Amino acid sequence: MSLRTLPLLVLNLGGEMLYIVDQRLRAQSIPGDKARQDEWTDEDRKRVMNDIIGGLFNKKFMDELFKPQELYSRKALRTVFERLVHASIMRLNAPSMDKLYDLMTMAFKYQVLLCPRPKDLLLITFNHLDTIKEFIYESPKTLTQVDVTFRRLIDTYGSLSAGEFQLIRQTLLIFFHDIHIRVSILLKDKVQNSNGHFVLPTSGPVPWGTDVPGVIRLFNSKGDEIKRTKFTHGGNFVLPYREGSFELHGDRVIKLGTNIYSISRPVETDMSGAAKNLASRVKENTAPNPLAKEELNLLARLMGGLEVKKPTESGFRLNLFTTDEEEEHAALTRLEELSYQVIKINAEQDQQRNEELTRIMGEFEEVEQPQPPSSKGADLLAMMDEL
Repeated sequence: MSLRTLPLLVLNLGGEMLYIVDQRLRAQSIPGDKARQDEWTDEDRKRVMNDIIGGLFNKKFMDELFKPQELYSRKALRTVFERLVHASIMRLNAPSMDKLYDLMTMAFKYQVLLCPRPKDLLLITFNHLDTIKEFIYESPKTLTQVDVTFRRLIDTYGSLSAGEFQLIRQTLLIFFHDIHIRVSILLKDKVQNSNGHFVLPTSGPVPWGTDVPGVIRLFNSKGDEIKRTKFTHGGNFVLPYREGSFELHGDRVIKLGTNIYSISRPVETDMSGAAKNLASRVKENTAPNPLAKEELNLLARLMGGLEVKKPTESGFRLNLFTTDEEEEHAALTRLEELSYQVIKINAEQDQQRNEELTRIMGEFEEVEQPQPPSSKGADLLAMMDEL
């Protein structure tokens, strides 16, 4: 596991989140002179985008993000983005937030899978940041925050070796490995199968610094080539015309990480028929599923710089679904993911075994050390209360 993966994961997912929010706000906005008080206008969209971008690139948030650390769990990461998306007047209900997060994760997973070489993960991140800068309206401070993050990425990742980038890519693939949610925009482009798996191309440019497949070279112990054999690779590969720019400005060459929602077309997640049938029979599990205390504390520090706008009477709700019926169906379907099968073991029937288990459990009990008082709170809830 690479300890340098979290900034790339959050920034790329954040870019995808902003792409989707911008597309949905544009679809629901109407001219300001014709809008009612409860309807979106283009000025509302600009304000929301500025607020979310300002929260994402907040200095305190970035300082915590760039500290070497392991990835958070999916649940913790989703909490971060729920906090980010609500750092404005916009409000998402649970089904819309679930859908938004699904779209974000599947888009970035696709980009990681198709990344020509591990180092190009940095170019994908730069593509996201380049587009994010175009969303900023009349806010020089926010634009400066993005540029500062740009330079921080260059300083942090510019000198990493190919092996270190490969470890980062492997960490990302482990994080995404069992997420197979179908997305209509990817299905229509035929880059995703009906089972949620992606279609990897056998054509196009090869990674920079490599050759087109088709030749096997044999070398002796001195490193001299002694034999060359050609084979048919079955693809249509070409050499890239240049390497993408790793500078603050420049041509990134690869298109992964650019805004796929810039062309107006419907985007939605879809679940299998079996999951839909199961969802109708699943009851919601209301038992709490708390994260580890250490992760909560880290998450609290990470989110310490994010300000959530308090809902007002003029607050706006964004719906990522076409109809209310689709939203209700998605909420039912999601319950299947929230249910867990628990195996219950009854150790009370065997008194001797029960005493042995009690003794073993006692050995694992930790004596809590006295903790100094903290003005920021000991857990995530305390941190949220202070903001």
